[in-house]
Amino acid sequence: MSGQNPSLLLDSEGMPLTSLAEINRLAQEEKERIYGLLVPDELFRNFGIDPGSFLGSDGRRKVRFICPQGLGLLRIEARLQPGDKDCLFFAEIADTQYRQVELAFCLINDPASPRYDVDVDAFGRENCFGTVRRNIPEELRAMAAGLSPNQARRGLHFFRPFFRKFEQFVASLGADIIIAEPLSYNNAVRYERYGFDYITGKTLMLWIDREFRPGGELYRRLDGSTPFRQPGMERTVRGRSWAIHDGILQKPWDGVAIYKVPGVDAGVDTFPDRVY
Repeated sequence: MSGQNPSLLLDSEGMPLTSLAEINRLAQEEKERIYGLLVPDELFRNFGIDPGSFLGSDGRRKVRFICPQGLGLLRIEARLQPGDKDCLFFAEIADTQYRQVELAFCLINDPASPRYDVDVDAFGRENCFGTVRRNIPEELRAMAAGLSPNQARRGLHFFRPFFRKFEQFVASLGADIIIAEPLSYNNAVRYERYGFDYITGKTLMLWIDREFRPGGELYRRLDGSTPFRQPGMERTVRGRSWAIHDGILQKPWDGVAIYKVPGVDAGVDTFPDRVY
C-alpha cells in the first residue's frame, strides 16, 4: 500500500480485496493486520503501543477495530484506558453502493490537553455536534483556547499521516473516489488542502468567502451581537467557522459534500488568503 500506483490489496491466499465488506469476511486477525495499516505510526510511537498486538506497555489493548461481517463498515478506536471518554484516534469508514469509500469521521485528540464540553449541553446530554442544544459557556472557553467548533480537545497533528495511509488504502482496493461530508466550515476548507473538490456546496463556499469580504452580507452581520460574531472574525477560517456555527448564515450548515480521486489534488481553494 505504498507509492503512487499501489498494487491491489490481497488476502492471505493472494486474492484481491476490493471493499471493506470483503475484508470484513476475513478472520479477525487478518482484518486487524490489514486495518492496522491505517493507524498513524505516530500514534504507536508517541503512546508506546505495539503495532502488531495493539497492546500498551501496561499489557492492555489500546486499539480496537469494529468491522462486522456482512457490513462494509470499519470503526477504529484508540484509547489509553478503556473508560476514557475521548479516543486518542477515532475513524469511521464505509463502503458506498457506487464502489467509493466514505470517510465518515476522523477525530484525533490530545489526552493531555484541557477538555471543553462542547459536545453536551449544560445537563450533560449529547447535543449532536451543537445542532440540537448548545453549551455556550464551554464553546466560549473552547474558542478562547483556539479550538474550532465541535472540537472538545486540541488535536495531535496526526491527520496528515493518517490521510496519506487512507488514500493509499483506498487506491489499493481499486476504488477511484473518496467521499466525505465536512462537519463544519473549517473542515471543508481543511479538506481542500488535501486535494478535495465539491460534489455539492462549492457555490455556497464561494458565496461565504465573497460575503465575508468587506461590504458583504456576512461581513455586515459580524456586528458584535454575540461573542461569535465579532468584527475581524472574517479574516480567519476559525473565526468564520464559529460565526457560521452561531447561525450567521441564517440557515443550517448542510448540503456540503466533497470527493477526492486518490493521488490527485483538485486544486480547489475557496478562501484564497486564508489564515487559521
